[in-house]
Amino acid sequence: MIRIVPLALALAVLPTGVASATSYGGELQGFDYPHPRQAHAFESQGQALSMAYMDVRPAGAGNGRTAVLLHGKNFCGPTWETTIAVLVEAGWRVIAPDQIGFCGSTKLRGYQFSFAQLAANTQGLLEALGVERAVLIGHSMGGMLATRYALQYPDAVEQLVLVNPIGLEDWQAAGVPYASIDAMVEGERKTTFDSIKAYQLKFYYDGRWAPRYDRWVDMLAGMYTGPDRDIVAWNQAQTSEMVFTQPVVHEFPELRVPTLLMIGGKDRTAPGANRAPAAVAARLGDYPTLGRRAADAIPDARLVEFPALGHSPQVESPGEFHVALLRGLAPR
Repeated sequence: MIRIVPLALALAVLPTGVASATSYGGELQGFDYPHPRQAHAFESQGQALSMAYMDVRPAGAGNGRTAVLLHGKNFCGPTWETTIAVLVEAGWRVIAPDQIGFCGSTKLRGYQFSFAQLAANTQGLLEALGVERAVLIGHSMGGMLATRYALQYPDAVEQLVLVNPIGLEDWQAAGVPYASIDAMVEGERKTTFDSIKAYQLKFYYDGRWAPRYDRWVDMLAGMYTGPDRDIVAWNQAQTSEMVFTQPVVHEFPELRVPTLLMIGGKDRTAPGANRAPAAVAARLGDYPTLGRRAADAIPDARLVEFPALGHSPQVESPGEFHVALLRGLAPR
């Protein structure tokens, strides 16, 4: 196990009364991606879909390796902007998709969301791009998806990297009550720039805020205030239900690929904790314990801990995170 002492962070206090002045289309129309946004057209569940992605290649021959970056539920492919730059500079080809129902990809009402389906969609994208084997780097919900992908397509995964993945515990089994999609969509419709920021401040960044985080809050809030706000809220409710009802933690012992866990110890993310009894909520989201437990459960796992960082170490302290990431991706 590697323990990393974080560099000093210049963090600002969260201002009050901030609201997003920007509106984006339901497929993030109007938001500037850091690299050209492309579209993978395919059919799934009898519908024509478009999956947005960035495919960024290094200058020259590169190192011959491909990294696939899987975003979290409250994130998008562009949130990987700095990670893409670091990996490409190191010779990697980097593919960063937006999952169906999220960000720049198709939003639709009549779709059965599952991690198995999203994994199949991602596999279809990689096949279309001629990628036979890749390193999967999944953050937050993307860690649950990356785990499912590695279980479904182990021969296509060179290495699995899980960055503060949610799903290291089974919230329903722990005592969090179920909430229907209908109930959750009502909450989603009340989402604002300020509510997103307040949630991330509390659970992601241990009460410390840096102005550079605002761009990623604006990215999400703009879809909630845009012309397609209703379908955005609906898909977010559907995928929240997916996250809650489709745990992967029980299958960690079945993983057969080398796995790197990268855990910010200040993270307290626990979907559904707000509706759980106080005694249950107090036990959830203990990432130092959850990370070590996952490392013990996953065969051939290594754990890197960032004790003073939160849910998004790649955003909060990109310098130290990427040093650790490149070290963890080096051939063993």
